[in-house]
Amino acid sequence: MATRSADWDSIYRATEQAPWEAGRPQEALVRLAESGLLSGRVLDAGCGTGDHALLAAEHGGDVTGIDCSATAIARARRKAAERGLKVRFETGDVLDLAQLGTTFDTVVDVGMFHVLDDEERRLYVRSLTSVTEPGGTCHLMCFSDRQPGALGPRRITQAELREAFADGWEMLGIAPETFAVAPQFGRKGHAWLAAIRRTAP
Repeated sequence: MATRSADWDSIYRATEQAPWEAGRPQEALVRLAESGLLSGRVLDAGCGTGDHALLAAEHGGDVTGIDCSATAIARARRKAAERGLKVRFETGDVLDLAQLGTTFDTVVDVGMFHVLDDEERRLYVRSLTSVTEPGGTCHLMCFSDRQPGALGPRRITQAELREAFADGWEMLGIAPETFAVAPQFGRKGHAWLAAIRRTAP
């Protein structure tokens, strides 16, 4: 991801709202937060401008957000300051989460997994494994193979999700959801929401 960080940052710098950002948390994540599932030490991997990290903080989580885009992180820090919320936002590589120097009870991934190629995906899951406490849960929302056409991110199948997290994780469930996107695009996309538990080493 480090080699592509400039590409992502250039998109954030070119617009006040990136195409993949809805300007609010995804409804599926709001439901998780209201159910008390975004709790403890929470990591938002690929946090962008921080909507889901801030959501978790509003519900009492001790939250860290990481993204490769310094522009996105600056915006996330500004949002946190404006709302009086304490969130640790760091510019960094999700393929090397050990750099954060801590571990987490809960991980949130909204739109990170589906931008990775096959090798990055393997490294990413290994990175998540290194910082997620046994018994911790990853809530992962990605574009679904139910989405027609080819525009936008890579489509992910349930089988790909299960395969990616086959070692060291237990798939608790995969449910169909929808992605809200930036208002100027005027539509939603099909998504999967997976709940995946870190098993004991």
